[in-house]
Amino acid sequence: MFPYQNYQESAELIRSRIGARMPRVLLILGSGLGFLGDQVENAVCVDYDQIPHFRPATAPDHKGRLVVGDLNGVPVMVMQGRMHYYEGYSPEEIVFPVRVAKLLGVEFMIVTNAAGAINTGFSVGDLMLISDHIRIMGESPLRGENLPEFGPRFCDMTATYDPDLRRMAKEKALSLGRPVRQGVYYYFPGPQFETPAEICMARTMGGDAAGMSTVYEATAANHCGIRTLGISLMTNMAAGVTQNRLSGEEVNAAAARAQAQFTALVLACLAEMK
Repeated sequence: MFPYQNYQESAELIRSRIGARMPRVLLILGSGLGFLGDQVENAVCVDYDQIPHFRPATAPDHKGRLVVGDLNGVPVMVMQGRMHYYEGYSPEEIVFPVRVAKLLGVEFMIVTNAAGAINTGFSVGDLMLISDHIRIMGESPLRGENLPEFGPRFCDMTATYDPDLRRMAKEKALSLGRPVRQGVYYYFPGPQFETPAEICMARTMGGDAAGMSTVYEATAANHCGIRTLGISLMTNMAAGVTQNRLSGEEVNAAAARAQAQFTALVLACLAEMK
């Protein structure tokens, strides 16, 4: 259990590097999507290993640093690399940066991920706005002693993914000529890909996309009052939907192909978060 002082120490170190800047949006970039952090202007980069109590990002292609600056005219704090449960981290360690972002003044979060399409009406390359999530496995990041500085002991989860932000993102996507899907994100702890039987179960329960991240960060953001927009990129069809075998290389290749579409949507949404 991290005491509140640990979050304050991390925030103070970041403030010492970024000066008077006040990031308004936390942008968490998923697997294969870290390229957007390289577009931040007036950027100050802080490696995770330089920040007290932060954990390193060990997943492939996750740089493991914060990038603070301006993106499309909006002050942002970008996580180029996140922590995952499958790396051996606890849910509390995974959400630590989200709570630090709250102390730095962040009001909005755009959390992104690479996901497998469970919904057979989806295609590789589709973007899905997350309407809700299902977490059957894994502990809650709010387990243990509650820190009232962040939020209440019992946290309502009705609108974890902000409906107004989702409507705005859908409108922006349509204006760009790139319509998006909406659906439920089903969390699996990984690191192995899911079995066909697990995907069949997830579909029966209402899941539209499967992934190994996002849910913990969204829960913590909701707890501390950060409005959240979740975007999943379908990088593959989930296990059993086709006969294809799954691989991490496939995920990164699909993310690279979707770079323009993903960037356009995120930048358009940021413009509404000024």
